[in-house]
Amino acid sequence: MSMNISAWAIRKPLPSLLLFVVLIVVGLYSFTQLPITYFPTITEPVVKITVEQSGATPSELETEVTRPVENAVATLPNIKEMKSTVTQGRSVTEVEFELGLVSPDRAVADVRDAVVKVRSDLPETIDEPVIERVEEEAQSMVTYAVTNRDMTLSELSWFVDDVVSRRLQGLKGVGRVERIGGVEREIHVELDPTRLQALSLTANAVNQNLIDNQIDGSGGRSSLSGRDRTITSVAVARSVQELAALRISLSDTTSIRLSDIGQVRDTVAEPRSFATLDKFDVIGFSVYRSQGASDVAVAQEVAAALATLSSDNASTQFKLVEDNVSYTAGNYHSAMKTLFEGASLSIVIVFLFLRDWRATAVAAVALPLSIIPTFFAIDLLGFSLNILSLLAITLVTGILVDDAIVEIENVVRHRNMGKSAYRAALDASDEIGLAVMAISATIIAVFTPVGFMSGVVGLYFREFGLTVAIAVFFSLLVARLITPILAAYIMTSHAASPEQKGLLALAYEGLLRVTLRWRWLTVGCALGVFALALVVIGSLPTAFLPEEDTGRLTLSVELPPGAGLDETRKATNEIVDLVRLQDGVEHVFVRAGANTTGQEDVRYAVVLVDLLHKSQRARSSFAIEESLERTLSAVADVRLRFLNTRGGRDLSFAVLSADSDLAQRAAEAILATLAADKSFVNPTADNAATRPELRMTVQMDKASTIGVSSAEIARTIRVSTVGDVDTRLPKFTDGSRQIPIRVLLDSRARNDLPTLEMLTVPAADGTAVPLSAVVDMSLDESVSTIERFDRERRIEIGADMASGLTSGQGLDRLMELDSVKNLPQGVRIQATGDSDTEGEVFSSFGVAMGAGLLLVLVVLILLFGSILAPWTILASLPLSIGGVAAGLFLSGSALSLPVVIGILMLMGIVTKNAIMLLDFAIHREAHGLSRIDAIVEACSERARPIIMTTLAMVGGMLPSAIGIGDGGEFRAPMAIAVIGGLLVSTLLSLIVIPSLHLIVSSVGDWAVRVFRPFLQSAEI
Repeated sequence: MSMNISAWAIRKPLPSLLLFVVLIVVGLYSFTQLPITYFPTITEPVVKITVEQSGATPSELETEVTRPVENAVATLPNIKEMKSTVTQGRSVTEVEFELGLVSPDRAVADVRDAVVKVRSDLPETIDEPVIERVEEEAQSMVTYAVTNRDMTLSELSWFVDDVVSRRLQGLKGVGRVERIGGVEREIHVELDPTRLQALSLTANAVNQNLIDNQIDGSGGRSSLSGRDRTITSVAVARSVQELAALRISLSDTTSIRLSDIGQVRDTVAEPRSFATLDKFDVIGFSVYRSQGASDVAVAQEVAAALATLSSDNASTQFKLVEDNVSYTAGNYHSAMKTLFEGASLSIVIVFLFLRDWRATAVAAVALPLSIIPTFFAIDLLGFSLNILSLLAITLVTGILVDDAIVEIENVVRHRNMGKSAYRAALDASDEIGLAVMAISATIIAVFTPVGFMSGVVGLYFREFGLTVAIAVFFSLLVARLITPILAAYIMTSHAASPEQKGLLALAYEGLLRVTLRWRWLTVGCALGVFALALVVIGSLPTAFLPEEDTGRLTLSVELPPGAGLDETRKATNEIVDLVRLQDGVEHVFVRAGANTTGQEDVRYAVVLVDLLHKSQRARSSFAIEESLERTLSAVADVRLRFLNTRGGRDLSFAVLSADSDLAQRAAEAILATLAADKSFVNPTADNAATRPELRMTVQMDKASTIGVSSAEIARTIRVSTVGDVDTRLPKFTDGSRQIPIRVLLDSRARNDLPTLEMLTVPAADGTAVPLSAVVDMSLDESVSTIERFDRERRIEIGADMASGLTSGQGLDRLMELDSVKNLPQGVRIQATGDSDTEGEVFSSFGVAMGAGLLLVLVVLILLFGSILAPWTILASLPLSIGGVAAGLFLSGSALSLPVVIGILMLMGIVTKNAIMLLDFAIHREAHGLSRIDAIVEACSERARPIIMTTLAMVGGMLPSAIGIGDGGEFRAPMAIAVIGGLLVSTLLSLIVIPSLHLIVSSVGDWAVRVFRPFLQSAEI
């Protein structure tokens, strides 16, 4: 049928030409509509439960909130894993469901129902649990710093919240806008503890009085003067002066003005964060895109909107301080440039072989006719132009002209026999039809399973595998429909010109006959090369992903527990000064008050070092990072960690146990071992630190005797020191804004222990009892952060690898440590971050490769109608491993994810050589030639197209192998592996496959002789 398709297309070219005209038009339109993102858009069923309780310690929250929530959610079906992080005043639990079994919306609903069931068991003083879906791609695209010399910090913060956020959130594709730094306006009622004590009044009572009185509401309905009217009660103060004059009831008959017991101020909340740009205070905001939107398009719209805002507010300036989009756009432009360069090299190589510009033009047309319709298909599937789909398109460049080269080279060969171009196209396309279909079918068979890999890994690589398969499918259509048409109607006829074999051809034929005579030795040598390649690959370092120079460094800063915001500012300013001394540094942006994982604490900060583009500086970002590590070691009492481009460390793992003390001791032992090994740099545990606390131990007997409840003691302490929980704060109305009113002691009293001891709490008989009478106060320490995984205590440990070592080598070395081998009973370790993903990705690709090989075998058996020939073709796969090993060894590249992708690609393309040889040999043998003469003639006739297609593919991937441009570090190892595998497999295929064909065919003849009697009996 394949042969008839080409003949039909040549005789009736109009339908095929119109089909591709339509495909080109819709493909070009789809290309303009495809979103440009860094990673594919994925939707995982992950739900986050956030519960806040002001002032609660991590240990209290773990017992009273986290464990009940975990136990309630754990009963839900299809949960993959559950993680919890407990910090001061906040418990966050993330529940991940099995992909494909539970929809994200159903996951949110199920989790919400489970939490509602245990809500009554949770403390009354918590804020209502916040349950939300986690969107994996929801990472900030751009971060801007805002300055305005005419506004106060409070006014500028409100400008960002009210004007900037509303303007940007109205843009198409903008998901949310998150402010960084700044302050929140509040009305503070700072009480005088002496006056409170004299009046037997508590801060909690004052706060409750404001809650009851500072409120407007509807009072009912009435018909007055024949009109239906609503009745409203207005009871809120309209100014700070009115609020200060508000009277607080002391008894049924007496009251006192609020201003007489404290100072009422229009101020801001106590700062718990800040942002600086090159040490100057700024207010920042990050913009997140909505699901399915284009990073580049949204960033451009945001920039245009901010330019308009800046022109409307002359004193306001917006400075881009973190740009995750420019690298995405750079990767896109670099991929497009690599595509054009690779295509040009492929066409040049074709011309050098054919020396016919018409034939070269026919082959060249195959590339755009294959790629442009691919954009239409991936748009229908909802894909984007991201690092993986672009990778597929750039790497498939050489493959897309492969089928056309095979077709056109055969047409040229038939034309040189003296046939007309029309007849040559008919005969050549008929002759080569099976080989062309087999080549494309094997590639599609290899990459289609990648598009259906399971789990999160499958979500990422679905677009890669299916993009390759779709592009190759269109390449097959072009080769069977368009290439024969163009060859028949564009190429010119040629007088018969007997081909003269050159010295290289004669030498190859002589060598071939020698290897065929010693076929067993030839195949044995090939097996030796394969074994050596496995040894070399086994000795190569492994890594998850190659490090990329993105022009940005991320530094995590952690001060000792108990450090204040001023200490954090002092430390980050010192760091900024040292960083600014480095050549190639453009800006340094600091955001303090939270770490990279979102844990909020004033002792955390993140330093973003913005570098010049790598084309504008003499040193790579890796060299600058290494220099900074040495320089910043001088900063005292600060834990500093550089994070990779994925926000993690080279090596990361967790120590897990139901017994928290056992897990802590095991983690400390492992940390000590890591610190003594020079292979590991700066090993740290994320939650090993403790924080100081002022512990108030309630004397239960005494408190019960005098009628003082523990809940009242806790409320008194909380309201007096930090104010009530945010959801219970009374509100002050200022125009369209509602400003929280926070009641608490003045700053001097809050930080004075004797004053705190004299705070009073109400007893059952109405009298006021000092705290010191019912509590014992002591200075102590408590854990600062608690991590949990699947309802076990988890201690996360991370380390960077010494220069020259990869994460894979680090994980192997970790497993050999005595402290890891001899873990206590009930303690286990688990790889996390990249260390965990690396194993998951490699195992998933192993399954995909196995499925691909099985599918290839089935396809080849069906196409060739033989069981033995496909095994000879598949034997070309191990021949390419030697080239992969040589390429990686010579380039110094690690065995990483891109290399695995390259090996996967080799599985689809290296079989083409064997397919072309066996197809021709079987065809000639059927016409009466001996098996040896048939394979020799096949090798002689097919050597040129094999070499042409190989060099064309090498030319198409050469720009990627050089690794120039954004994203080049990711593409280079893969292209090197593919080029090495192609060159070596081509060389060995021309020598080894003929010998293997003779051996397998002989085995087949023997099997037929042995089993023929049984088969004949079965037929009878």
